[in-house]
Amino acid sequence: MAPSAGAAPSAGTSGSSIGENIQLLVDRPDGTYCFRLHRDRVYYLSEKLLKLAASVPRDSLVAPGTCFGKFTKSQKFRLSVTALDFLAPYAKYKVWVKPGSEQSFLYGNHVLKSGLGRITENTAQYQGVVVYSMADVPLGFGVAAKSTQECRKVDPLAIVVFHQADVGEYVRNEDTLT
Repeated sequence: MAPSAGAAPSAGTSGSSIGENIQLLVDRPDGTYCFRLHRDRVYYLSEKLLKLAASVPRDSLVAPGTCFGKFTKSQKFRLSVTALDFLAPYAKYKVWVKPGSEQSFLYGNHVLKSGLGRITENTAQYQGVVVYSMADVPLGFGVAAKSTQECRKVDPLAIVVFHQADVGEYVRNEDTLT
């Protein structure tokens, strides 16, 4: 894998979910990590692993690190659920869903106001959020359909978080996650 093939997640994806904390993903106490583009997918890996991957022919390389997401045919970046464990600890904006709504979210549905447990104060509309269970277990990603203030006064059947990715994809889409 060529070092010049670097890419960072675009704004509106993980950058909007964790903000300036993205620097904490690169400069870690256990070494320096980086983002690399390989076959329309963005991978997160240590520089040590990057050097080892450079000795493998590009055609034979399946996944040099953890897949953070991929670029669609229209060149938009789509965040993958495989990035959840790395992004959740640094998320600036969070949404907690009630236990009765967890399964619905894990089947790929949006979060309704009736299933909203809590939301981070001052979350703006269309802000990237990490969705948690009430037990603080990260379940996936989404985009706030309503701001925190709007969530307080909307109808119980209104969508408050648009679904992007969830841990249920490990089962539903296991063959396409690499």
